[in-house]
Amino acid sequence: MTVGEPLWSPDETRIAASNLAGLMRTAAARFGASQGDYRAFHRWTIDERESFWSLVWDDCGIVGDKGAGVLEDGDRMPGARFFPEATLNFAENLLARGGDGDALVFRGEDKASRRMHWQELRDTVSRLQQHFRALGIGEGDRIAAMMPNMPETIAAMLAAASIGAVWSSCSPDFGPKGVLDRFSQIEPVLFIATDGYWYNGKRIAIADKLAEILPGLPTVRNTLIVDYLGDAGKVAANLPSAETMEAALARHAPVELEFVRLPFSHPLYILFSSGTTGVPKCIVHSAGGTLLQHVKEHRYHADIRPGDRVFYFTTCGWMMWNWLVSALASGATLLLYDGSPFAPDGNVLFDYAEQEGMTYFGTSAKYIDAVRKAGLRPRETHDLSKVRVLSSTGSPLSPECFSFVYDAIKQDVHLASISGGTDIVSCFVLGVPGLPVYSGEIQGPGLGMAVEVWNDEGRPVTGEKGELVCTRAFPSMPIGFWNDPDGEKYRAAYFDRFDNVWCHGDFAEWTGHGGMIIHGRSDATLNPGGVRIGTAEIYNQVEQMPEVLEALCIGQDWDNDVRVVLFVRLADGVTLDADLEKAIRSRIRSGASPRHVPARIVAVKDIPRTKSGKIVELAVREIVHGRPVRNKEALANPEVLELYRDLNALQV
Repeated sequence: MTVGEPLWSPDETRIAASNLAGLMRTAAARFGASQGDYRAFHRWTIDERESFWSLVWDDCGIVGDKGAGVLEDGDRMPGARFFPEATLNFAENLLARGGDGDALVFRGEDKASRRMHWQELRDTVSRLQQHFRALGIGEGDRIAAMMPNMPETIAAMLAAASIGAVWSSCSPDFGPKGVLDRFSQIEPVLFIATDGYWYNGKRIAIADKLAEILPGLPTVRNTLIVDYLGDAGKVAANLPSAETMEAALARHAPVELEFVRLPFSHPLYILFSSGTTGVPKCIVHSAGGTLLQHVKEHRYHADIRPGDRVFYFTTCGWMMWNWLVSALASGATLLLYDGSPFAPDGNVLFDYAEQEGMTYFGTSAKYIDAVRKAGLRPRETHDLSKVRVLSSTGSPLSPECFSFVYDAIKQDVHLASISGGTDIVSCFVLGVPGLPVYSGEIQGPGLGMAVEVWNDEGRPVTGEKGELVCTRAFPSMPIGFWNDPDGEKYRAAYFDRFDNVWCHGDFAEWTGHGGMIIHGRSDATLNPGGVRIGTAEIYNQVEQMPEVLEALCIGQDWDNDVRVVLFVRLADGVTLDADLEKAIRSRIRSGASPRHVPARIVAVKDIPRTKSGKIVELAVREIVHGRPVRNKEALANPEVLELYRDLNALQV
C-alpha cells in the first residue's frame, strides 16, 4: 500500500445516506452552512455554536422544553452555560423511541444469556422508580452501584435518572478500599450490588467484600442485591438493611412511568478518575450535557439509527458504559457482555456479533491487538456482514492493528478510532462517516468541539506534537468535582496550563489528512535531552514483534537528564538476550527514531493496568524512583508494581 493511501473509503451512496449528511443538508437549508466538506462544516459548528447545538436538539428530537436561550457566558471556560432555561429528563429520552423488540441482550460469558424487550425494560424501571420513591430517594440523592454490565444495572440507572437522583457505578472486581475511596466521598443513600460475577469461566462471589464495604458507607440506608450467581437471598440476609432486587420489585406492579424534568445542568452521573496519583476525583456530569453530546456522537459520528444493535466491550467502572447506554436514545438495541472477552476463547465476541446481527462493534485497542496476536481471522470464520462500524478506544490503535482489522476482521467496515475521556464522558476526536480511514489516524474532531494541538508557547500547530486542547466550551464539560465548592480542583485539573482553554493531557498531532494521532498521555511523555517523545510511538514498534506481548515505557531521572526505560512482557519461552535487545532497539530506531531507542530494556512478568485495561506508566515511574504510589486500588493487579521496585538493571 502506498504512503497516504486510505485503508477504506465510504462510497457515495453510503455517505449520502448517513445521518451526518442529513444533518449537513438541514444545516445548509436553515443556516446556510457548508454542505459538501466535513472540515468546513466542522468549522461552522464551532463558529456558530448556538445554531449548531440548537439544531442538534431539534434534529435528534430531544424530549423536553428547550427554553429561549442556547448559551450564556459562552466565552468562559469554565462558566459557560448551555440551554440555561431548558428542562428535560435523561431517562425519558432514553425510553422515548423503543419499539416492541429487544431493548437489551445480555451475555455473561457462556454462563448467562437473556434478553429484555422494551416494555419489560420500561416495566422494570417503573417498579424500581416506585421502590426508590418508597425509600424517600429524590432529586440530588446519590445511588451507588457495584454491578456487572447487565440489564438490571441499566434499569436501575434509568430509574434513578427518572426521579433526578445521581448515579455512580463501579464494577464488582474492585477491592473494598477502591470502592470506598470512590463512594464514601459522595455519600450514597442506596447501594446496589450483585452477589458475584463470572470471569474467565470462574465463579467469583463477593459477599465478603460487601460485608467489608457497607460499614464504610454510613449514609447508605438500604442495599439491593441482584441475583447473578444464585446467592442473592443468602447474601442479602447477612447484610444490614438489605434485600434482593427481586423482592423489592415484587412489591410493585408496573404503572405509567413518571419523569421529573429538571434543568439541563442537573447532575446525572458521578464518574471517577482512574489515576494512581491520589484519591480519585469525583467528576460530576450533567443530564443535558451528557445526553446532547452522546446523541450527537451516536447519530452523526457512529451513524446509529433505530433498530441498530450496538455493542461496546466495557465494564460499569469505565465511561464507555455510560456512553453505550445512551444509544437507547437513538432507538438502538444494546448488546451487553460481562466477563472476559476470551472466555471460553477469542471467538466469543465475534460469535456474539454474528448471532445477534451486531451493527456497531465497540472494543479496545488492546483487544484488537490480542486478537491479532492470537492468530484469529474472524472474516474467514464468522458472518460479520451486519457490522457497519468497528470502534476502538482506551489507548491508541497502532497502524499494524488498523491494517489487521481490514485484512483479518472485515474489509468493508468503518474503522473508527475514538479518543476522549472520563473527564468529558465523550470524545474530542472520533470517526467521521463521510471521510476515508488512514492507517494510525483518528479521522477528525467531533462536531462542535474546537479541538487544537498547541505547542509549549500556546500556539496551534499541525504536523508536530503538542498538547490536545479545546478552545471553546462544550455541553459535556463537567458541572465540577464533588466536594470542590470553589471549583479550585476543577480549574487546576484542566485550565491551569492555558487560561480559559481546556487542556486535556493528551500528547497529540494533526496529520496532513486532517486526522489526529494520539501519542500518549502528556504527563507520561518522555523528555530525553529535552525532546518530548510519546510512549505510544515506542509501543507501536515493539509490540508488533512476535517475541513481545506487551510493553511499558517510562522516563527515569539519570545523570541530570532523563533516560528511556522499556519494560517488556515476553511471549512464552522467549528470553531477553543480547540478540533480542538488539532487535528491539533496531526496530525502534528504524520505525520511530534514534531518540526513541531505550537506554535500558528490562523483561518483566506482568504489566500493571487499571480496571479498564489502561497501562499505568506513572505508577511504575513512581516505584522506580522510590516514591509512594497512591490509590493502588485503581489497579486491576496492584501486586505487579513490586516487580519494578529496586531493579538492579536500573541502578547502572
